[in-house]
Amino acid sequence: MQNPGAVIPAAGKAIGALMSAIYSAGVAPATLALVHLRASQINACSACVQSGAAGARKAGESEDRLATVAAWQDAPYFSDEERAALALTEAVTRLADREDPVPDSIWNEAARHYDEKALAGLLLMIATTNLFNRLNRPTQQPAGAWG
Repeated sequence: MQNPGAVIPAAGKAIGALMSAIYSAGVAPATLALVHLRASQINACSACVQSGAAGARKAGESEDRLATVAAWQDAPYFSDEERAALALTEAVTRLADREDPVPDSIWNEAARHYDEKALAGLLLMIATTNLFNRLNRPTQQPAGAWG
């Protein structure tokens, strides 16, 4: 099956508008790219991992950072602000993995680095990436399908 966003063009258009809004929330595009990449790694969505890495490169990400985003906790390449975004990404993407899915410590650290609008942008990026992953995995969208 084609990607559902292509099958129902109005849905694809709405998702595109949502992505535009996310990028206007004040979060650095490189951070949004890392968030997208990390959520896609967790969900094992090869199409989104590949497109996420390509997008991150376009946003100026180095190969060292891309190679270590899966192990960001131990890698020296990420700022405290990026670490907060990545921790939030992991918590929100793995909601069912713990009793308190987004502990106050993770939320408060993210809120220390991002204002309300930027937090909204981060949450929308995480949720939208999870949407992409949940559309692409069941329909077996191949890595590299989008350029």
